[in-house]
Amino acid sequence: MLGIFYIYRFEKFNNMKMGLKLFGATLGLLLSAITVGNAQEAKSLEGKWDMVIEKDGKQLPSWLEIRHSGTNTLVGSFVYAFGSARPIAEVKVKNDIFNFTIPKQWEPEGTDMVFTGRLQGEELKGTMIYTDGQPYSWSAVRAPKLEYVEKAKWGKPKDLFNGKDLSGWTAMGENQWIVENGVLRSPKSGANLVSNEKFKDFKLHVEFKVPPGSNSGVYLRGRYEVQITDDKGSDPSNVLFGGIYGFLTPNEMAANDASEWQTYDITLIGRRVTIVANGKTIINDQNIPGITGGALDSNEGEPGPFLIQGDHGPIMFRKFEVTPRVEK
Repeated sequence: MLGIFYIYRFEKFNNMKMGLKLFGATLGLLLSAITVGNAQEAKSLEGKWDMVIEKDGKQLPSWLEIRHSGTNTLVGSFVYAFGSARPIAEVKVKNDIFNFTIPKQWEPEGTDMVFTGRLQGEELKGTMIYTDGQPYSWSAVRAPKLEYVEKAKWGKPKDLFNGKDLSGWTAMGENQWIVENGVLRSPKSGANLVSNEKFKDFKLHVEFKVPPGSNSGVYLRGRYEVQITDDKGSDPSNVLFGGIYGFLTPNEMAANDASEWQTYDITLIGRRVTIVANGKTIINDQNIPGITGGALDSNEGEPGPFLIQGDHGPIMFRKFEVTPRVEK
C-alpha cells in the first residue's frame, strides 16, 4: 500500500509540473501576443497625420507625427492651431489605445493638453483634454505624399496685387488693410488677408517692408508659413526671418534693415521648398514636414490660397507675383 501511495504522489507531482509548464507556456504566449499586438499597433501609428480638432463649433487644423526612437519608444511632433511644432517626449501605447501630453506654449493658463486616441480603420480618432480641462474630439488621416516634379514647366507670371485696391483678396475679419501709392499696407494688427485664387505648385516673388519689431508671414497654400520678421543681426531660426515656422531653419540670416524693402523668391513643388531672401538662397530644396500653426486647413493634398498674416503687426507689400506650374 505504501508503494502505491508513493506512486500516486509521484504521478500527482508530475501532473502538477506539467500543468505549471503548460500554464507558463500559455502565459508566455499570451504576453507575447500582447507584445506583438502592441508592436503592430505602434507600427501602424507611425507616420505623419493631418488632424482636425473639433473645438467650440470650429474645426482647428493640426498635425501629428509619430516615429520610433530606438527599439521600444515612440516619440513625435505636434502642431496645434497656433504656435510652432512641439516635440512629444513619448507616445504611450497600451493594447489599441495611445496617449501623449503636450505642455502649454501659447495656450491659456491651466493644465497640459492630454491626447488619447486609437486607430479606427484608416483614421486616428480620439479626445483632447484642453488646458481648461474641457474635452474635445479630434480625427486624423495620413498626410499625403506630395509629388515632386523634375524639370517643372512654368506658366505665365501674374500679379495677385494690382497696386490699386484689394481686388482678388479677402480679409478674414474686420479689414484694416489699405492701398496707398501702390503699396498694400496693414498699419496695425488686425485681420489676415487671403487670396481668392488657389494654387498647387508655384514660384512666388514678393517685395515687402517689415517695420521695426514687427512680425508677419506668408502662408504657402494657406498651410506653410514663411516668417517675415525684423531680425537683422540675429542667428537664423525656424521661427525668425525666412524660416518655415517651427520646421525649417535658414542656413543664414539674410534680413535687411527694417527701413529697407526686401524680397523673397519662393519655389514650392510638392513638399519641396526653396527660399531666396534678398538674393541669398537660405533654404534649398527642403521638404516641409507638415502644416504650421495658423494654417487655414490641414487638407495638404489640395491646392490652397496665399495668406498674408496681419494679426501680429504692421506690414507692407508692393509686389506679389505668382508663376504657377503647368502640366506638360
